[in-house]
Amino acid sequence: MRENRVSSYPGIDVFRVVAAFLVVAIHTSPLLSFSETADFVLTRIIARTAVPFFFMTSGFFLITRYAENADRLRTFLKKTAVIYAAGILLYIPVNIYNGYFAAPDLLPKLIQDLIFDGTFYHLWYLPAAMLGAAVAWVAVRKMGFRGAFILTEVLYLIGLGGDSYNGFFAGNSFYEALFQIMEYTRNGLFFAPLFFVLGGYLAEKKPHSLWINMIGLAASAAFLLAEGMLLRFRQVQRHDSMYLLLPICMYFLFGELYSLRGQRMARLRLVSLIVYIIHPLVIIAVRFAAKLLHMERQFIENSMVHFIAVCVGSAIIAVFAAALYERLHKSSVTSDKTGRAWIEINSDNLRHNAAVLQSAMPPGCRLMAVVKSQAYGHGALQTAEILERAGVTAFAVATIDEGITLRKYGITGEILILGYTSPYRSKELKRWRLIQTIIDLNYAELLEAQNIPVSAHIKLDTGMHRLGIDAQSIQDIERVFSMKHLNVCGIFTHLCCCDSLKPEDDDFSRKQISRFYSALSILESDGINPGKVHVQSSYGLLNYPELKCDYVRAGIALYGVRSSLSSDEKLLLELRPVLSLKTRIVLIRSIPSGETVGYDRQFTAQRDSIIAILPVGYADGVPRSLSCGNGRVEVNGKTAPIIGHVCMDQLVVDITDIENVRVGDVSTIISAEAGSSVSAPEAANAAGTISNELLSRLGDRLEIVYRSNQ
Repeated sequence: MRENRVSSYPGIDVFRVVAAFLVVAIHTSPLLSFSETADFVLTRIIARTAVPFFFMTSGFFLITRYAENADRLRTFLKKTAVIYAAGILLYIPVNIYNGYFAAPDLLPKLIQDLIFDGTFYHLWYLPAAMLGAAVAWVAVRKMGFRGAFILTEVLYLIGLGGDSYNGFFAGNSFYEALFQIMEYTRNGLFFAPLFFVLGGYLAEKKPHSLWINMIGLAASAAFLLAEGMLLRFRQVQRHDSMYLLLPICMYFLFGELYSLRGQRMARLRLVSLIVYIIHPLVIIAVRFAAKLLHMERQFIENSMVHFIAVCVGSAIIAVFAAALYERLHKSSVTSDKTGRAWIEINSDNLRHNAAVLQSAMPPGCRLMAVVKSQAYGHGALQTAEILERAGVTAFAVATIDEGITLRKYGITGEILILGYTSPYRSKELKRWRLIQTIIDLNYAELLEAQNIPVSAHIKLDTGMHRLGIDAQSIQDIERVFSMKHLNVCGIFTHLCCCDSLKPEDDDFSRKQISRFYSALSILESDGINPGKVHVQSSYGLLNYPELKCDYVRAGIALYGVRSSLSSDEKLLLELRPVLSLKTRIVLIRSIPSGETVGYDRQFTAQRDSIIAILPVGYADGVPRSLSCGNGRVEVNGKTAPIIGHVCMDQLVVDITDIENVRVGDVSTIISAEAGSSVSAPEAANAAGTISNELLSRLGDRLEIVYRSNQ
């Protein structure tokens, strides 16, 4: 379940190509014919931003503290390994010509090159990317970004001693031993990890303003230039890829590029990769052609012309190859997520709703995002990640296993378990830093008897008579506060009819509120600090916004839909639906008048009809009560009734009155569009239930696709 970033970073896309040509410059020295110093500045200082940029770009999309990133890591390593293998094979003829395979001690040399240095001079980047990504991923997952920065900065400093600062460590036994294993320290162990972590860190934080990045870039670039020239003057560089100021310069450079938004330039990503892989062959081709045509002076001795020729040749090949790849790729690959039926999540609307709800709360009150039951069908892990990135720091789940899953994934905020947990799992409550709800005095005593420190919130029963200690049983409540092993850090209740403003329901809700605050008043008068206080769920906020609490437990409102069409809302907020349920038409049939459709022949065509088969059913969470015309779906912007029974895996709709419907067209069963006749509340009403149930029962076999414009 990863968020599909439909957003674009044109600055990053364009600089990919710039960086690729900077690498070409490193290998062709374009200014050498005019000034050795100018060429050093260009190729040994400025162009040294290229490879760190590639690492940071990969880290930006790859490295996070969330466990879902493991799938991305595996995909990245697999793809990079394939590219590396292709590069190795591509340059085997050149290596044969150069006598690579005739060298003494070939096997140790080959192993060293495969792991660290690359089998051709530019291919080192690929094993470095794989090793660097793995080191960065493990570091962030195990230590967080702070710990990962410390580790990778130490590795980078060690690498500096074997690179630009090696002259200060002449004769050092550590580096002498190190260079028996690897030829350079600009590799996946010492060089790459820091930039992967840096890229991932920038993806997790809001970018600086354009001006701050520009000023930071200008200042750090000036110091980087001075550092490079000073090291050259001191003649201490064994190699010249690593500088002290390079990470700082890259931080501001990448921040500047990251802040630029606009239209996607996806092809440039592939073009830059091909330029990087292919340009040494183009260098060979240009030199060969120049010698063949007796034009060495024009195309070899003139370093700028040589550079331009290599760039033009590489660009032509890359553009052609990228276009061919995209054509073949599009013709042979279909989506594996939206081929049958899927849930589509609008991440922008989720972030919007969180911000709107937070702004409606009194000062000092925080949003507690309720992500139980797979976040009401929205996918608990990715939903919690999106919200945590947006600044939400408290979450609520129903079970301990839901809480543990969030922790394993990487969620760091507070997690309150609203339901029952076996006291015998107290060790897990402590280990995973989960807050347990105290459901009655006897339960609290069982938890206390485990002799394990557990954080807890006490739930008060103010009239719902479900879970909780009776709000009038002050002695029982105070007994829980006195327990040695229970760290009671909060207290709450639940309003059972706050979605209704009918006089009798409003009166009951206000009685619940009064009972709760009366209990708090007594506790405080007895010298007990109740901790964090929370009363409102979604409709508690919408209908009783004046309550001053520490949290609002927002569930259905967070996902932008009403519980039912009859729900009352005093506070009208601009909440946007987040979830759509979509499928594809897999078959279209013509049915003569009088024919029947489906189990039990519940539909009989009253006219010659056209029907469409949708590969989704009650096993996916589509209620069977939507059968026989009770439910409708959207096809080509129009509604079509569900005919016959909803089956386990399919349903049938009548599309007789809808034009231009084809197999493969998308049909929407639950829409996130404003005003849609197949919204979650509309579908729930037709099914005789509420949106909460409809959404939370969506099946696990539905793929979840996250879309965002950020």
